[in-house]
Amino acid sequence: MSRNVLYLVIGLLAAGVAVVGYLYYQESQSDIDIGEHGVTIEGN
Repeated sequence: MSRNVLYLVIGLLAAGVAVVGYLYYQESQSDIDIGEHGVTIEGN
């Protein structure tokens, strides 16, 4: 396997980890919804 392909695979894995981490961070934050029934705060 050439070095460039190895760097590409490592880059893709790092990007995947970053995306999963970001999605987990968003999921762990509180959600504040303002709707017709007032303000709703949902969180852990």
